[in-house]
Amino acid sequence: MNRKRVIILFLILITLSCSKHDSDRIELTFWAMGAEGEHIHEMIPEFEALNPDIRVKVQTIPWGAAHEKLLTAFAGQATPDVCMLGNTWIPEFRSIDALQQLDSLIQTSDVVHPNKYFKGIWNTNVIGKVVYGIPWYVDTRLLFYRSDILEQAGYDAPPENWEQWLDASRKIADLAPEDQKRYAIFLSLIFNDWQVPVILIMNNDGPLLKDNNCYGAFDDPRTVEALRFYLSFFQGGLASRTMTEIQNIYQGFSSGFFSMMITGPWNVSEIRSRAPELESKWNTAPMPFKRTRNSVAGGASLIIFKNSNQKKAAWKFIEFLSKTETQLNFFRLTRDLPAVRETWNADDIKSDPQMEAFYTQLLNVRATPKISEWEQIAVKIQEHLEGVIFGKISLEESIRRLNNDVDNILEKRRWLLSRNLISE
Repeated sequence: MNRKRVIILFLILITLSCSKHDSDRIELTFWAMGAEGEHIHEMIPEFEALNPDIRVKVQTIPWGAAHEKLLTAFAGQATPDVCMLGNTWIPEFRSIDALQQLDSLIQTSDVVHPNKYFKGIWNTNVIGKVVYGIPWYVDTRLLFYRSDILEQAGYDAPPENWEQWLDASRKIADLAPEDQKRYAIFLSLIFNDWQVPVILIMNNDGPLLKDNNCYGAFDDPRTVEALRFYLSFFQGGLASRTMTEIQNIYQGFSSGFFSMMITGPWNVSEIRSRAPELESKWNTAPMPFKRTRNSVAGGASLIIFKNSNQKKAAWKFIEFLSKTETQLNFFRLTRDLPAVRETWNADDIKSDPQMEAFYTQLLNVRATPKISEWEQIAVKIQEHLEGVIFGKISLEESIRRLNNDVDNILEKRRWLLSRNLISE
């Protein structure tokens, strides 16, 4: 046998050996959205090195297309094994019986335990005392403020409560030259959607829904008080109704067109990169206190789809992503806030002046109603409040219409509950 034939035979044997090895490996499918889906590729080699019998196939999906794609995949029984879901999506996919219950897996895990997570965030994954998701990264909204302008208004620290917040806003507005229109705070529904009014309702310990989440509760006195406070910023000329005067929020924050806004952790990096001239002139603070200091419990969780044939491998992958060191590496890649609290002791996070407020706020978060209809209700909140902000309707009439719309949205839920077809 000549040398050429020996080499060819050797290569064939190697190929067959590799093919057999690959065929013995479990293929695990993982769907992730947006930037997280792009960056997770960088972490897969480490997991596969630790678990040589598992190969992870990642599919990155744009956030805008994710919801419909997941529902289509469920209908066609083509869902991935593991997926990231926004916390507010958990109830919907649970309602169609798409998600695997995780309690038994958690009970035997050395990595995943409820006490390792922020309580309010963990709670977003619990429905009817059953756990359906594991927090992957966390998100919430709090106060971003220009410390230099607040100091000019007589405040050497951010406002602690609603009274100070309104007072500081008025004093900031008074600083504007007579020939210039400036505002104290940015609260536009166009950019913040329903988040800000809902956060203020949570601040006042107000309800959003009542009677087992079957009816709107926007006429509750605590909820009404929170909405009046929210609207007072617009009615007092402290918040702009539109953004036509400036190009974007970063320009507005930098120029002092407004000095405060309620937003999330992604804007820490954005402000640093887009407005470097603001270094040492801005900071973050937990939500000003009313009855509570609550804000929304956001972020994304890791779930296993019920029809997965690789649940054991899927759980190994979730445990890997839940380890403290993995969480820290993911934070370094994405700047997403870690769900595991121990990770916050790392110097990368602990030494960051804008991160401390987020940790405090994450200890004070509350889940939105854990029902599949919440996304529809959130849109209605935005729609009806816009009418009040632009003076087209009174708050009282807006609340009446909002409750009516919400009651209609929840009609099916009431019917299902009455027949014991769902339980909460």
